[in-house]
Amino acid sequence: MAMIDKLNVIFQRFNEVNDLIIQPDVISDSKRYVQLNREYKNLKPLVEVRLQYLELSSRIEEAKGVLKEEKDADFREMAKMELDELEPTFEALEEEVKLLLLPKDPEDDKNALVEIRQGAGGDEGAIFAGDLFRMYQRYCEGRGWKVEVLTMNEGSSGGFKEVSFEVNGESVYGILKYESGVHRVQRVPATESQGRVHTSAASVVVLPEAEEVDVDLDMKDVKKDTYRSQGAGGQHVNKTESAVRLTHLPTGIVVECQDGRSQHKNFEQALKVLRSRMFDMEFKKKQEEQAAQRKTMVSTGDRSAKIRTYNYPQGRVTDHRIGLTSYNLNDVVNGDIQKFIDELHMAENAEKMKEGSDDY
Repeated sequence: MAMIDKLNVIFQRFNEVNDLIIQPDVISDSKRYVQLNREYKNLKPLVEVRLQYLELSSRIEEAKGVLKEEKDADFREMAKMELDELEPTFEALEEEVKLLLLPKDPEDDKNALVEIRQGAGGDEGAIFAGDLFRMYQRYCEGRGWKVEVLTMNEGSSGGFKEVSFEVNGESVYGILKYESGVHRVQRVPATESQGRVHTSAASVVVLPEAEEVDVDLDMKDVKKDTYRSQGAGGQHVNKTESAVRLTHLPTGIVVECQDGRSQHKNFEQALKVLRSRMFDMEFKKKQEEQAAQRKTMVSTGDRSAKIRTYNYPQGRVTDHRIGLTSYNLNDVVNGDIQKFIDELHMAENAEKMKEGSDDY
């Protein structure tokens, strides 16, 4: 299908969605209303670029018509100058349209839940998990996103055995999803007396936040337990049974939350994580199927894959999926990870464009 035909189909669908979202029966169906609003938001940039595409196409055809029919040398020269100016602009616009037409993950616009867990390396693995948490915290702050800690289990020598947090903002999941996988650190641990470099690890899982309309969660299938909080957390810890453990009986998913000051707050946080993990089970299956079809190295959904190494003696950070190495390690661990995210996003788009090249 020609590019303009695709844009016309999208324009037609945009008008249909525009009419649907004001219908009373749609407004009363929260799940459908949310889905249609997302579709409207995703189609709007393509509708806007379609106008530019049509206008440039028309001006180019008009200039070509002048060159073909006009005898006057001045008119022909003006038409040629306009054509020389318009054609590169049109080519750039075509590339932009191709990117916009690439299939978009519908979850990309969502907020995200991020879980970081200590991996190999004992205490050093926990300390590194803490370093990663601060790295993401600073990155999110730099983008104006809101970070809220959901669960936290501190390591005995610092850092975290496990920490999970919610990130709210614009298209958070679509940006942070590339961070899922095993991160390795090579450095001399603070606990190492001989000055030897050790390799430790921490795993990062980024989940799209599931809304109530995304998951059919029957509370009859959820077992709720309460217990006294343990570990650091303030004076309220260990005095009341404010900590909450939720077990989803059909899937065996267990979520614990003890950081809120009330049982109600911990229950709401745990429920949010449970919904996202349930949604993620199905979402991950879809990711793996897509990865098997596309053979992509960028976003496979394989969270056991080693994706990045932070080498302190050499001051370098290497992303193994795209072979990108940066020698500004200090900046990276202080939240400057945008270059990696941009390059991974470009690599994924290049793969998608290669697959869809026969369509244009």
